[in-house]
Amino acid sequence: MLYRLLADVTAAVHFAFVAYVVVGGFLAWRWPRTIWLHVIAFGWGFSTVLLGFDCPLTYLENWARHRAGVAGLPSSGFIDHYLTGVIYPQSALGLVRMLVAVCVVMSWAGFLWLSRQRTGSRVHTPE
Repeated sequence: MLYRLLADVTAAVHFAFVAYVVVGGFLAWRWPRTIWLHVIAFGWGFSTVLLGFDCPLTYLENWARHRAGVAGLPSSGFIDHYLTGVIYPQSALGLVRMLVAVCVVMSWAGFLWLSRQRTGSRVHTPE
């Protein structure tokens, strides 16, 4: 029971991480110091997809699932098991990846624009 709970909590954290990769740049609009955390999360998230790096959360979930006597995730990983074919069809995978990339680029562009607005709005008065 404890291992099954650990597997479920790990899956929930994994969902949160994937969501943060997609929208974390928009959160940085409100909390600008978090942009570096988002850059790191984005780098890691996309490297697992594009370069095939193993994700430690997938490893942990598989370990807990096996300990609980439940089948592990397929070799294709977390996203293919929980999202592709469930949330969106397999045929839309390329489109979804492109939309995620566009979302991240838009969030970063908005972050840069807001950062310039914040620094430009400071009035310097000569003393």
